[in-house]
Amino acid sequence: MAILDEKTSSTTKTTTLTTPAKLYGKDLSEYDDVDVESLLAQLSPEEITILAKEVDPDDNFLPPDQRCSYECTKDATGPLNRKQLIEHINKQAIETPDQPEFEPYVQGKVRGKKWVPPPRDARELEVEEQIAIDMGEEYEHALNDATQEEIIDLAAILGFHSMMNQDQYHASLLNKGQPVGLGWDGITKSTKEKLFPMDPPNSTDVEESIKRVKDDDSKLIDLNLNNIKNISDEKLEQLIAALPQNEHLEVLSLTNVGLTDKTALLLAEAIEKSKTLRVLNVETNFISPPVIVRLVQALLKCHTIEEFRASNQRSAVLGNKIEMEITNLVEKNSSLLRLGLHLEFNDARHRVAAHLQRNIDRSELQQGTLASRAAATSSSPSASAQASASQSSEATISPTKAKSLTAFEQFVKARTWTNATDSDHVLPSGRVVRNLQVATAASSSEGEAADGDHVEASTSSAALSLLRAGNEKEI
Repeated sequence: MAILDEKTSSTTKTTTLTTPAKLYGKDLSEYDDVDVESLLAQLSPEEITILAKEVDPDDNFLPPDQRCSYECTKDATGPLNRKQLIEHINKQAIETPDQPEFEPYVQGKVRGKKWVPPPRDARELEVEEQIAIDMGEEYEHALNDATQEEIIDLAAILGFHSMMNQDQYHASLLNKGQPVGLGWDGITKSTKEKLFPMDPPNSTDVEESIKRVKDDDSKLIDLNLNNIKNISDEKLEQLIAALPQNEHLEVLSLTNVGLTDKTALLLAEAIEKSKTLRVLNVETNFISPPVIVRLVQALLKCHTIEEFRASNQRSAVLGNKIEMEITNLVEKNSSLLRLGLHLEFNDARHRVAAHLQRNIDRSELQQGTLASRAAATSSSPSASAQASASQSSEATISPTKAKSLTAFEQFVKARTWTNATDSDHVLPSGRVVRNLQVATAASSSEGEAADGDHVEASTSSAALSLLRAGNEKEI
């Protein structure tokens, strides 16, 4: 706290920066005991009016005309005419002459005093001269010969983005070359917006599409009704009612068509009876969270749908209860590969992602097994006889082999080692599938020459051993 001392011959007066404020030569604390009501009672109405003009009450609850000291004494000329008022203000602004300049403007001539920065302290200059970095002759020579554009590129690479404008920084990162004429003190001009052509409206004929779905047109595999907003509920109900009888439609897109809970519930019933639908998209509609749960529940009875999307609905947040219900339903679904929903909670997101990954691994495994069987069928001369024999044997599978195959499927599903001591080792799904295909081929070749429950169990254990050996080789 700064203290100022003023010494005289008789007394010593000391004042500080924290000296209390004064009003009319007195401290403000002395006015605390003053009876304001009695003082106001002694004033005349004219004096109170003058006092009210000088005081600006800081009270937001008072009307503006009472807080302002200006009082309009003119008579009203009529109701407010905004257009006439603006014309009058513009006319006054045009007719009012400009204030004359003390010194006329001349291009290139400085009017008044030009600001000159004060001289810097000599000690600061000496400190700056003493600071020097020895970077070696090679770097010194490179920096001395570098152009301004190259120095700007170097500053952008080093992350000194505050030393340049946005165009220079992005041009350096993208290696496009510095803009001509900017330099360190250049001003960035506004970038022109790129105009992209508008997407043409969806020209799909709704009536014709409904008719083709009802007639089970074999050429209608993908039906896209996105962004058609004039579809009535009756037409949507007709389309949904025709879905169970259709055996060729695989992709149905109903994005931004105004689906409500009523039509969505009908769609859930139609999904349960569908036989060929693989992709269903109902994003950007007016479906409530409980109905979304009903749609996900309907996927359990339809084993053909691989992709389901229902994000951006009327309710932006589903809630913990709804997300947990969706998670439990998804974990029971073995055919769903992709899910388009915004899940807020980490637990739900991780569980859904893990289960979908397992479904994808199982799908790749089945595709690889079918491909190997097709290759074996095409290469073997007696493939048809072996296929019929395998089908008859699958119909009468023994409990021992069924139990071993179930354990084998759980092993692949988890993608880990069957031994508890090796549970920390995890392989990518592609390598597990490849090793599993090798193990399956080897187990099938051994199973052809064996019979009985004991040999079936040994075949499954041999397949597990081969799979573990392949995984050990990959690790």
